[in-house]
Amino acid sequence: MMKIVDLHVHSNKSDGSLTPSQLVNLAVEKRLSAFALTDHDTTDGIPEALKAAEEHNQRLAAGLLSSETDNHPPLPLEVIPGIELSTEYRKRDVHILGLYIDYQAAFFQEWLQHFVDSRIQRNHKLCANLQTAKIDITYEKLQETFPCATITRSHYARYLLDHGYVKSLSEAFDRYLGDHTRYFVPREKVTPEQAVELILRAGGIPILAHPILYRFSDTVLETLVADLKNIGLIGIETIYSTYSPAEERQIRTLAAKYDLCISGGSDFHGANKPGLEMATGYGRLIVPDEVLTNLKKRHSGQTQMS
Repeated sequence: MMKIVDLHVHSNKSDGSLTPSQLVNLAVEKRLSAFALTDHDTTDGIPEALKAAEEHNQRLAAGLLSSETDNHPPLPLEVIPGIELSTEYRKRDVHILGLYIDYQAAFFQEWLQHFVDSRIQRNHKLCANLQTAKIDITYEKLQETFPCATITRSHYARYLLDHGYVKSLSEAFDRYLGDHTRYFVPREKVTPEQAVELILRAGGIPILAHPILYRFSDTVLETLVADLKNIGLIGIETIYSTYSPAEERQIRTLAAKYDLCISGGSDFHGANKPGLEMATGYGRLIVPDEVLTNLKKRHSGQTQMS
């Protein structure tokens, strides 16, 4: 039976709904051989996920989880330390995934802390702007509502919906949170090049996340890919929950042209993306473990040459 992986997953340490331990349990249930915890701009959930996976693997090795009558015994599970870095390119959000990062490296955590501090300042400004619309919201209330999470605009949208200010999450963005609303506060700009360089410095595998979602022209997208390849981009997210077959073919062609490894993931957020499942996306997603094997081989080869 083919082993499968999921290289793009979020916990409640950013904008997912499940704890890192719950993600491990779900991954075991889904019979994944590996998944990458790639929370937005934070690595806070990685230690918990690694510990939960280690405990699962120890129980499995001790024979506590297997059964002679079980046709589908549990599999060992690898948790990949990862991150999804938010950047801006031509005034649009572009996300860079990092797999196998040395998340404990002092320089890496210092960079993240600077980014967190900037995000907190932005959140205070956004709350102040929303207060002018007679919305009872503060950054402290958001923290109380979403403890331990890195607050993003999706949290604002959920807060506005739960408190009756909007009737849907999309309305929250259309009226209050979108880039073109009067309340919007731009964040500190980080370029995709900076994110790739940071991930490489942390010993990780940089991957351009879900390129179709940016809605760039073919020329602009290819320019971005070529520029990032030149500074060390290793992979591009080719298998993704919302891609049509034609879109996947487009990215596969782009990956082949620039000699990039393909990557794939569900972009699972739990209840915050209803209907989207870990491992299977909206039902058609399959990321074979050879995708991860190829990424690791490429990364190992480049590391040896550097």
